[in-house]
Amino acid sequence: MKSLTIAVATAKETIRQPAFFVIAFFAAALLVATIFVPYFTFGEDIKMYKDTGLTTISFFCMLLALLTASSTVAEEIEGKTAITLLSKPINRRQFIIGKFLGIELGVLALYVLLGALFAAGVWYKNAYDMRESAGAAENAKRLAQVMQVLPGLALGFFEVTILTAISVAISTRLPMLVNLIVCIMVFFLGHLSPVLVEATKNGQQLIHFMAQLFGWVLPPLELFNAGPSISTGAVIPWVGYVLPAFGCCVLYSGAALFFAFLLFEDRDLA
Repeated sequence: MKSLTIAVATAKETIRQPAFFVIAFFAAALLVATIFVPYFTFGEDIKMYKDTGLTTISFFCMLLALLTASSTVAEEIEGKTAITLLSKPINRRQFIIGKFLGIELGVLALYVLLGALFAAGVWYKNAYDMRESAGAAENAKRLAQVMQVLPGLALGFFEVTILTAISVAISTRLPMLVNLIVCIMVFFLGHLSPVLVEATKNGQQLIHFMAQLFGWVLPPLELFNAGPSISTGAVIPWVGYVLPAFGCCVLYSGAALFFAFLLFEDRDLA
């Protein structure tokens, strides 16, 4: 209950901050503008729009999560605000869980907003492309296009959740700039680690070992990258793929929060 109170307050703070509105504006403008961008794919522009749209939503929501984690955790610790809150009957683990859940709620609000706009863009893009090619869009086909991107949106939110947990853990010890750099490195290496392992398989053993180490330690973020599959027209199954991905999200997020407990347990707040 105490963690829930902190979560609600943090969520309100996340939504009210200027960064939320700035990020929402730029992401929404990009989602709308790319509807009308010609991709020169001979009638397959909708596939490119799906890929770029999912990437845009995940990136901007991740950016909001990183900025919020730094402002609501790191700055409160450095500014001695956290010690006032922890002087009440609230322990440090409740503080971390409450902050994480609050950031998640704020990010979820942005994700739902951008996701709804993206779904509307997919609906409109199909008819727009058909009109450009002198065809007629069927409502059933447009609805199928929208339903196809929903698993991708869910997977993108799982990825953002993992990075949020990592950012909260880092924020207990490090300032915003370092937090951003580390999390962005985790983002890129988490996506590139399978490629690095495969590319170094026949190379030097040390380089291959380091690539395998990155692949073992870092979360498999490429698991949540549904854009390329969706852009080819594939339908991602909820039970066969999204559900196991959710389990992976819970596992890595829980591990990151446990690491946050360890880092914050002996942090001097005075």
